Amino acid sequence: MRRNIAEKLLLLCLIVIISTGLFAQNNEGQLHGNFQVEAQVYRQDSAIGAVVPPEKMGLNSFANLTYTKGNFAAGIRYEGYMNALLGYDEAYNDVGIPYRFIKYRNDDLEITVGNFYEQFGNGLVLRAYEDKSLGYDNALDGVKIKFNPYQGIYLKGFTGKQRSFFDHGPGIVRGIDGEFFINDIFSVSTDLKSQFILGGSFVSKYQKDENPIYNLPENVGAYAGRISFLRGGFNLSGEYSYKIPDPSADNGFITKYGDALLINTTYSKKGFGLYFSIKRVDNMSFRSDRNASLNNLQINYIPPITTNHTYSLAAMYPYATQPNGEIGFHGEITKNFNKGSKIGGKYGTNVSVNFSKVNSLKIILTVDGTGYESEYFAIGDEVYFQDINVKIHKKINAKWKTDISYLNIVYNKDVIQGISGYGIIYANVVIADVTYKFKPRHSLRVELQGLFTEQDYGDWAMGLLEYTIAPKWFVNVSDQYNYGNSDEKLHYFNVAAGYKKGANRFQLGYGRQREGIVCIGGICRNVPASSGFNISITSSF
Repeated sequence: MRRNIAEKLLLLCLIVIISTGLFAQNNEGQLHGNFQVEAQVYRQDSAIGAVVPPEKMGLNSFANLTYTKGNFAAGIRYEGYMNALLGYDEAYNDVGIPYRFIKYRNDDLEITVGNFYEQFGNGLVLRAYEDKSLGYDNALDGVKIKFNPYQGIYLKGFTGKQRSFFDHGPGIVRGIDGEFFINDIFSVSTDLKSQFILGGSFVSKYQKDENPIYNLPENVGAYAGRISFLRGGFNLSGEYSYKIPDPSADNGFITKYGDALLINTTYSKKGFGLYFSIKRVDNMSFRSDRNASLNNLQINYIPPITTNHTYSLAAMYPYATQPNGEIGFHGEITKNFNKGSKIGGKYGTNVSVNFSKVNSLKIILTVDGTGYESEYFAIGDEVYFQDINVKIHKKINAKWKTDISYLNIVYNKDVIQGISGYGIIYANVVIADVTYKFKPRHSLRVELQGLFTEQDYGDWAMGLLEYTIAPKWFVNVSDQYNYGNSDEKLHYFNVAAGYKKGANRFQLGYGRQREGIVCIGGICRNVPASSGFNISITSSF
């Protein structure tokens, strides 16, 4: 009851402040915002297994308002799911203002009261963020302080509860973080070509133990340390995190500690880039509710080390991070061939080669409550994911430009999607994306894709035509054809048109959506088959 009263008082204050900003004559204050509406009218389509929900229409919407004046800022976000689009958790089916904050900054101190997002380092022990396309939002609600006591020293601290749809999770999350720019702290090193950055974090959660079977820890802490070294075009960074035993539904309530290691190296000079990453994760699921599942109430974030593909068939088998255990690496080489060279031609050519692979850990089962032991740098026999891809971008002349891609993918569907009976899928994908410019503002883009596999649903072909009148209009038509399906050969056609003027964008479409998963940054959402009209409206000011 007290929490509800406090929330209503804070919300009332915010509304008064923002309303005052709208009508105030003092032009020093600024009001900014944006809104978005995504809606779909569903139709029955038994061929692809698309069903019509009882409400026959889904709608996701939100609107942000932020008022700033001097050192002060305040904001609210309205969200309405009436009802949520298919594929989003039904717990979102509500309307309200789940995000509101007041922020004040004075010299080297910043204080936020209300909702906020935050990340420590790479996110191994903390990342609070949102992604509307995934239906993901683990915002914290509490108090956050940032302090810069001396040049090159940045400190953060917070305490709060995580958002759980239109409510809060049961656990309390607390954390501190420090980042130290050595060259700035010690003025004698400011002229050095090399730069050093050190950082450290501690995050803990508290959740009351109400389990009738297990004696569970009510306080669980996680530590992390990180270092970065930069010199010229070379950058080496690493972070290690350790979590004390945290029995949960994710790990089967074992009492083993968790840890994660992430090392990234980049090197670049004119026309050439090199990237290499190593990651090892062991029992690092970290939630403010030990009984939560799916994407709910995650405190930390395990960055993926695989390529995030955007073309539809290339993204058909995306990788989802396995926080209970994985070990892998990712390497990329990028080369720009100069204009006038044999490969570069008149306008130059860009080529990138990627290779990533993720395996299981090598473990030994134990008879005590820890569940298992793992050899630290030993690679397990089970392949989770592998991706070899080559991409070529070339502008042929003033009218033609092309993007050509080839991918070889190994995808362990059972592990990645948490199902059984599919095994490992071996797929090859070829993509050609060609754009022809008729006039300075008129262009036609042709996209052809092919996915070839003997597993899962077999071979696919995809074609797209998109005509653009820049910068306002576009219209496209596409079709994904599952011609290799031994049960039924299906077409997934779509037609869409859009208009953009200033900060306003409108899009209307009609067609089919195939069943599958959508992944962004290693976080995934299941998407059911659907069919019907859809509309998207976005605006900002």
